[in-house]
Amino acid sequence: MTEKQEEALYSFLENTVSPFSLEDATAHIRKHGSPQGGRHLIAELSSLLELRNIAFPAGYQKWISRRGCFEKARFAISPTREELLNGVLIPGHRCAPFANPVLLPQEYEFFWNSRRIPSTTSEGDPEDFYPYYSIFGEEYAPQYVARDNPENEVAFNEDPYEDPVEVSIHVLDMRNIYLSSAFVPGDRFEARILDWKKGKFALERVAKDQWSEEDLRSWLVVAEQGFMESFATLGPGLSTEEQIAFAYWYGGERMRSVPAYALEEFLYEKTERIETVGYGIETRFWYTGKEIPDSRELEKSQILPDRTLLEDILFQKRIPISEYVVMSYVRDALFRGDIDIGHVIERIIPRSAGSLSGRERNFLTGYIVEVFNEFRGTYNRFADKNMGPIRQRIGELHTAALDLAARLRKGDIDEISLPNHTFIILSQIQEHAAAVLEDLNIGEEPSESDLEAIDNSIDSMIDTYEDIRELINESIDNFRQRNFSVVRNIDSDSGEGRIVQISITGTDVWRRLDMSGSYSLLDVHRMIQTLFNWKGAYGFRFLSGNKTLDSKLCLNELNGTMEVSYEYGPKWIVKLMFLSASGLDKGVRCIAGAGSAPPETLDGPIRFRRYLDIFENGSPSEKRKIQQELGEDFDPTAFNTETCNTILKEF
Repeated sequence: MTEKQEEALYSFLENTVSPFSLEDATAHIRKHGSPQGGRHLIAELSSLLELRNIAFPAGYQKWISRRGCFEKARFAISPTREELLNGVLIPGHRCAPFANPVLLPQEYEFFWNSRRIPSTTSEGDPEDFYPYYSIFGEEYAPQYVARDNPENEVAFNEDPYEDPVEVSIHVLDMRNIYLSSAFVPGDRFEARILDWKKGKFALERVAKDQWSEEDLRSWLVVAEQGFMESFATLGPGLSTEEQIAFAYWYGGERMRSVPAYALEEFLYEKTERIETVGYGIETRFWYTGKEIPDSRELEKSQILPDRTLLEDILFQKRIPISEYVVMSYVRDALFRGDIDIGHVIERIIPRSAGSLSGRERNFLTGYIVEVFNEFRGTYNRFADKNMGPIRQRIGELHTAALDLAARLRKGDIDEISLPNHTFIILSQIQEHAAAVLEDLNIGEEPSESDLEAIDNSIDSMIDTYEDIRELINESIDNFRQRNFSVVRNIDSDSGEGRIVQISITGTDVWRRLDMSGSYSLLDVHRMIQTLFNWKGAYGFRFLSGNKTLDSKLCLNELNGTMEVSYEYGPKWIVKLMFLSASGLDKGVRCIAGAGSAPPETLDGPIRFRRYLDIFENGSPSEKRKIQQELGEDFDPTAFNTETCNTILKEF
């Protein structure tokens, strides 16, 4: 599909309300984009809709656009106490997924009694504003705050590792509305869409007792079902916003109407079936107590549905990039003054990714030579003096991420030994780097602030890459040591050791232990209590499925059991995953882990997650209160393998 055809498609989706067929869309594309394509265009369009999730499936060979789904929808917004006190409303993520996704929150318009609500600005610490953007992904909240206005962008670009002391964001001036409507904490707004394309919404007050608990409960049930189907169908998806949009689609008209909970109220306070989980260097919503599995494949979201022959050759090598990225590598070669075609090919396809056939190499060589000849006549190294070094850095990072992922896929290291989400993180780095390379495949230089922002983002990506590479190297060392132990102890008469992952359900807290199979479940209970600094305040039991296990059972007597649950009191469940055998004939050692465990007296994982959110994003007074609950020395990220192994010496 050509660029003009894609533009025509997005214009069609932006203006279409009724369900449409592929023939409807292709007719519009041929008329307003380009007539070429024939039946091939229909196949490309079908693939595009399915892979990029830019429309919702509405029955056999029928689709409906975002606008068609949400144009007549109604939803709830619940102002916080801070907003009421300050007489403002921060749009933030409040309109997701009802708003046109091409608009930023500060571009929305709101109306009260048919009159536009004036905007104003609010100044403060960036962390005070992040919670209002967290549904877009906690990792993206700083970007939304930075993009609110040029001054914020400059402030964030000054130091990529530290937030500015103060920022300013656009907010709605609600003082007269709160006063005239006698708005009190617990009241909500009912929002309805006036113009989806332009991002216009009307607000009406809803008193806190106006909607019955029964009606709100019925909405909650439908909403949970919508999210469950979204997870089952999309998996982690391309973004949290995509997950949410499809949840509202699968939840049906009831989910897109009122009475309803505000989305943030539902996700962070009401549901116990959904939580925010880590997804590589990003976050997603997911099933409570479950982890998104890693994958050796690069993300499906990067698959190009209408690949050219060149892109298909690269895709077969697990390099899902467009021709524009290849062109950017050519520009980099011109900047380096190194026009050796072989060197360019090695940067695009690391040797670890596999060799090219003679036909493939000839085709790629011919393409690169053609691009060289096209660029060489107009390329000016002096004019590229600012973009060139940035393009070179991001190209080297892109190549390094591809190379490391390929070497890990080919190696004999046990995948279980790798850090959590290794391949997801590498694929995210590759995807972001490829996007930057596409942006830098231009002749005209971006603005100085844009270049500075790109350079800072590269710093962050390089830091992430170096962190994951260091963790991978540690894992490889541990793996080799364990393999050495297996060889050394192969004739041992003792029971086989096990690699056991111990995870507190509903949290990101886990420990991975290499332990002798002679330990009993009672020993494991004591280890859990010690590692998590719990004091035995509650009763416990081990279960396999619904069967209670005798705590005197040894690990090597579990006969192939892959998972055991450790129920500790009424609120805590710890999962024991038996990952693989090891050669450890005696003792126990911690080989990996993450997070500081919650106090056992806390009211379960949901309360713990909310406390962590306040711990990170709350006001100083809220943080002091939470610190008292969690402990004065509590550090949510605290984990150290050596400390754990010192503790485990008693076993």
